[in-house]
Amino acid sequence: MSQVVKSGEFALDLDELKVAGEGDRMTLSVGPHHPSTHGVLRVVLEIEGERIVKASPEVGFLHTGIEKTAENLTWQQAITVIDRMDYLAPLSNNLGYVLAVEKLLGLEVPPRARVLRVLFTELQRMASHLVWLGTTAQDVGALSIFFYAFDLREGILDLFEEASGARMNPSYFRIGGLARDVPEGFVDKVAAYLDEFPARVLEIRDILNDNPIWLDRMKGVGAIDGEQALALGVTGPNLRACGVPYDVRKAFPYAGYDEFEFDVPVGENGDCYDRYVVRMEELIESHRICRQALERLPDGPVVVDDRKIVLPPKHEVRQSMEALIHHFKLVSYGFDVPEGEVYQALESPRGEIGFYVVSRGKNKPWRVRVRGPAFYHVFALPAMLEGALLADMVAVIASIDPVFGEVDR
Repeated sequence: MSQVVKSGEFALDLDELKVAGEGDRMTLSVGPHHPSTHGVLRVVLEIEGERIVKASPEVGFLHTGIEKTAENLTWQQAITVIDRMDYLAPLSNNLGYVLAVEKLLGLEVPPRARVLRVLFTELQRMASHLVWLGTTAQDVGALSIFFYAFDLREGILDLFEEASGARMNPSYFRIGGLARDVPEGFVDKVAAYLDEFPARVLEIRDILNDNPIWLDRMKGVGAIDGEQALALGVTGPNLRACGVPYDVRKAFPYAGYDEFEFDVPVGENGDCYDRYVVRMEELIESHRICRQALERLPDGPVVVDDRKIVLPPKHEVRQSMEALIHHFKLVSYGFDVPEGEVYQALESPRGEIGFYVVSRGKNKPWRVRVRGPAFYHVFALPAMLEGALLADMVAVIASIDPVFGEVDR
């Protein structure tokens, strides 16, 4: 028997209203300051009841013009703004850029600098994944994991500060090598940190794997297959979670990665849970690479012996007029880079990041164009969210690990 509500001359049949309402869509704007979006993102959703029918990401709220700014700085100065792009992996940004410029210059850095670059880049990957782990767990409701993950990350930032003087944007990699050698006792401090790292990661993993709420919120949510992921330009852990074993470090080795032994973790289902599993395994693989880097770290210089590119040592500047002139010229003008263009890709914590750099033979880059992986991942969200529950959107956005400094640039 249907329910009828009467008010004066107006009568409303509630059962008819319910049937008429089925299939009706509502447009819902989420953001651009929603706390679950890991940055300044707006997603326009079309929903039917609790189901997402369509999702349209809107980006650009954090646009800083980093690429164009880099084109108005000298080659070395540009490193400082490249830092700020993916602000959770500045050393990965630095490495891609300096490798591209070194290709144009025909430079090969000393062995010690090459190994230290790998060591720092993998420590950076670990730090970035720990931020992802802590914030994603917080979004899903596992609040204590946030503190465990960030406490573990603090040890890595302390190491960065020890070597470069900065924790977040160290600008430690330079064209031709490193800003300076690591301080005395640094290797022992890294080794001590690595000794305790695996047990603490496994502790976090066990806590989450025994948490039924975490498993319910992650398994089977936001799934895409490998074919979809490749078509959408997805790379990194998000692609490997779909079962595609593509890793730039293996496919196109750079910076000496072909000399290191490590595995490429892959998933099967391409859902939020597999993205979590892949990143957890990558933490262990990065730890493995760091161990190898410490074991094979050679003695020697950390910059090329080329005074036209590298600043002379401070003690020489105080004693030699020629060194002072070189210092003044490099600081005020920089150096010219031969005409040409190059593309350098590498595996950042978020996926394949590529640097297309063009020189016109001057002291500043003519063009710096970056292929940021998180940009593609944000625009893969519609495929991941279609058919999902509205409540699942928080977990899906967190699982792709977007950084909007890189997305918007």
